[in-house]
Amino acid sequence: MPVSGWKQKLHKALSAALLTCVIITQAGCGANGKAPAAFFSGGAVSSPVSQESFYFDTVCRIAVYDMEEMSEENAKSAIREAFGLCRDYEKLLSKTVEGSDIWNINHAEGAPVECDPRTLEVIGLGIRYAEITDGAFDITIGKAVDLWDFHAEDPKVPDAEDVADAMEHVDYHMIHMDGSAVTLEDPEGEIDLGGIAKGYIADRAAELLREKKVTSAVISLGGNIECIGAKPDGKGSTPFRIGIEAPYSDMTKVVGVSEAENATLVTSGVYERFFVSDGKEYHHILDVKTGYPADTDILGVTILGEEGHSADCDALSTSCLILGVEKATELIGSLDGYEALFIDRDGNLSRTDGMIFEEN
Repeated sequence: MPVSGWKQKLHKALSAALLTCVIITQAGCGANGKAPAAFFSGGAVSSPVSQESFYFDTVCRIAVYDMEEMSEENAKSAIREAFGLCRDYEKLLSKTVEGSDIWNINHAEGAPVECDPRTLEVIGLGIRYAEITDGAFDITIGKAVDLWDFHAEDPKVPDAEDVADAMEHVDYHMIHMDGSAVTLEDPEGEIDLGGIAKGYIADRAAELLREKKVTSAVISLGGNIECIGAKPDGKGSTPFRIGIEAPYSDMTKVVGVSEAENATLVTSGVYERFFVSDGKEYHHILDVKTGYPADTDILGVTILGEEGHSADCDALSTSCLILGVEKATELIGSLDGYEALFIDRDGNLSRTDGMIFEEN
């Protein structure tokens, strides 16, 4: 499907969802046109003020349910500012936007690059999760990512020699931070923040909305959902109910529902963006040891965390999918404040002890 085609399909799905008070979150739609991984229920009493836009190669949506001095005009103004923030961060953190901090680092041929403090924070988080996961999460995967064009109309499996060459330049230890300068020691290395940037931006967007006195809202940036407050129900409020899509269901089924209040959920799945070549499926989450799609027993994983930790949940969801259920469960158990739901390749569900989830 051409890129314009999957954008159109996704826009129609979002528009139809709005009419039924269901908001769809795009969890990484690619050339295969695959569907989102999660959705949440709309307001039972009145519809939220909501808008959508397109950033980070995905449809993003913000819905405001309540705020101090609630009005459609005030809510739309807050949403516009939040989307403006998304636009600014894309120009700062995208590896494909010429002149961004990440583009400049990747094209500096090993020279130091002065960066915005926000860029430094995201890179620092990336390095932290590389250390926490013993390198399973590595933001220097960029050169290998370039070989897998999942947004192409007819994506191809890259040449094995090219993949092997790209992997020679993947090692987060080659990132050096000195004050406001970042140096990528390997001149051919590339940073790619795709596994953490959207979560970080969701956190910043939530901060902005709270500054605008928003007390109830849902931010959806791809597979990253951040909930401000709870959902008004006419008598008070109840937690937002988050439906987790069944793998390969094209938004027609959910495996169950979680709840979120002042919380964030991030879903990663092999079914979000993939293509099939010679009868074999290739998905977009690459194993940093091989440069090929991660081959584990996990089809999808959802990480639940406290408000302001969407960046952490973003990195953890990617890492868990790469690690597999056993090691991923150990990882989440070693950290405070995070819970996880796993869907394995046999369709079985498992979750950490504190994950509140109603299975269908």
